[in-house]
Amino acid sequence: MRSIRMILPVAILAVSGFAQDVRYNFAQGTDFSKYKTYKWVKIGDASNQLNDMMDSQVKASIDAVLAGKGLTKTESDNADLDIGYQFALTQEKQFTSMSSDFGYGAGWGGGWYRGGGMGMSTTTGTTSTIQIGNLALDMYDMGQKKLVWRGMASKTLDAKAKPDKQKKNLDKAMAKLLKNYPPPVKK
Repeated sequence: MRSIRMILPVAILAVSGFAQDVRYNFAQGTDFSKYKTYKWVKIGDASNQLNDMMDSQVKASIDAVLAGKGLTKTESDNADLDIGYQFALTQEKQFTSMSSDFGYGAGWGGGWYRGGGMGMSTTTGTTSTIQIGNLALDMYDMGQKKLVWRGMASKTLDAKAKPDKQKKNLDKAMAKLLKNYPPPVKK
């Protein structure tokens, strides 16, 4: 568990060029135009929390997107929404193989049909571990005490990315995560 907590600070912001998988859901019939303020709350147990620096960076990125959508952060217990996030790091194995073929194939040789050909093939393979960051953002209506919006983003992470690139990728991921907040109104 300690090794995961050490990896998390590097992993959340170290997003590579792979595509993000973003999904969202919301409580049908909710009037999202009435929400003007929000307050951050912790969700989940302490073992899945990011360190203070990473937590601040994630929240700052989300705060910037929400401010652009007309929401104001407050510390008041009278906020319209309580919001919080959960983060998980998963790993997948990737297998890459490469084949090197040379020679001529069966059936042809020197321009005339022949019974077979000669050639050589070598295949090599490598495996690597891919880190995938998963972030779920929840918004709760405090008046009704219910979940009204949830967004989830998954992205392949690159632990070698520099801090500036990490911030740029985090901001881009959070903008994409919150693209459909508030949900589009159907007419």
